[in-house]
Amino acid sequence: MFSSKNFCPVPFDQQPLNEFYALKDSCLFSCFGLKLKNYLYSILGVCCVSAIICIPLVSAIKIFSLIQFFALESLFITFILIIILIRLYLGWSYVVKRLLSATIFYEESGWYDGQVWTKTADMLTKDRLVGIYCVLPVLHRIKYTFAILVLILTVEFFFYGLLC
Repeated sequence: MFSSKNFCPVPFDQQPLNEFYALKDSCLFSCFGLKLKNYLYSILGVCCVSAIICIPLVSAIKIFSLIQFFALESLFITFILIIILIRLYLGWSYVVKRLLSATIFYEESGWYDGQVWTKTADMLTKDRLVGIYCVLPVLHRIKYTFAILVLILTVEFFFYGLLC
């Protein structure tokens, strides 16, 4: 379902719709999926894997109680999840910016010969539909999740500060 490369001078892998499909099919971005169910399962999976990975790290820190251990473990898990969400947001925001734009900046053979091409009406309509109905909801979901995680991280820092 890649767009045709016959009528567009932009290289195939630099066309916004093809960048969207490539990003959607990449490992990290496909794990978090475009559907809410896949997104929530991926967040849960990252939390579980982060918990397992962070146990030796938190155990190496001198901790006096089990509550401090779990508080520090939850801090690490939330921090790792925030870093992954930042990466997801940066990738999707780059693609949506290119999908919604009426012009495409592309490079033919290297950094020194960049060109700008104006999209045709059909291509612009198709790109904007994909951007508005597929990518923007994912970006909003990531923003809300990020806001919730920052709030959780703040509460965890406060709670851990009270314990120490």
